[in-house]
This record gives sequence, structure tokens and C-alpha cells, in this order.
Amino acid sequence: MAQKIVGLPPVINQTSRVLIVGSMPSVLSLESKEYYGNPRNHFWKIIYGLFDGNPDSSYADKLTFLREKHIALWDAIGACYREGSLDSSIHGEEPNDLPGLIQAYPSLQLMACNGTKSFNTLKKYFSPESLSNIPVIKLPSTSPVPGRYNKQLHEKMEEWKQIIAYLEEKT
Repeated sequence: MAQKIVGLPPVINQTSRVLIVGSMPSVLSLESKEYYGNPRNHFWKIIYGLFDGNPDSSYADKLTFLREKHIALWDAIGACYREGSLDSSIHGEEPNDLPGLIQAYPSLQLMACNGTKSFNTLKKYFSPESLSNIPVIKLPSTSPVPGRYNKQLHEKMEEWKQIIAYLEEKT
């Protein structure tokens, strides 16, 4: 029987402009208490690649990099039941308080969903108005697990470039 699991706290600050919304961290990520802790996940390669860099080795340095680039992380699901790490195994999900997060961090300008599960969960539980009408986009999952819409790393990177416009300083 699946045990109830609880996600990680948000990684965000007052200058964050883009909130990347995952579904629920993997078993590896929860054990290490690190977002995208599976070394096979493409997340860190994509984020650093958007800025022509290579991922730092330490998680603390990765978080510093995110803050410098005005990127925040959280998940659509705060708690759920799941055996293993597959999104398809999630049931009994409880959403995170994304409207409350948006209220607390008015600098947010975009919610970028990392894959279909986070996007569908967000749409299921929250109206555009409850999310302060912040644009929501669905990006290809960075998960290493083969899915229905598999893309190669460079193809994912091209789609993830959409977030760059929201990260630039507005004058």
C-alpha cells in the first residue's frame, strides 16, 4: 500500500519572476531533500543551459544560481499517495497553496509547469483568477522516465527558452 508523502518547501525569494511548478519530487529527491535530485533528470542541465552554463555540483550552489536568475521552484502537489516516483502512480493528491504563494511574492510573472501532471493538477485545482491571472505554460517534462511525448534534451531546451523573456529586467 502506498504511503502518504509530503513534498518539499518552496525555493523562492522576493525577486523571483518565474515559478517552475513540478508535480511531486521523486523518491530520490525526497530522500536527499533536493529538488530534481535524480542525476538523470534533465532539469539542472536545462536551467543552466539556458544561460550557457554547466550545473554546479553542490545543491546550495544550484539554489544560489536559481535565485540569481530569478527562478523559483515548488510543486502543484503538496502531499499525495504514491508508490515509486512515477506521476502516473500519484493518487489522493492535496494541492499546495499556490494562490497564497503568489500573494506573498507579487514579483512572480509566469508559472512554468514542468510536464503534464503539474499542468493538469494546477488546472484541476486553481482558476486563472485564483492565480492572479499569471500566465501558465506547460513545458516538456525534465524527467528521465520515458513518456508518451519523449523529446531529446536539445528539443526540451528549445521549449524551455520561453521562460527567458520573463527573467529579463523590465525597465
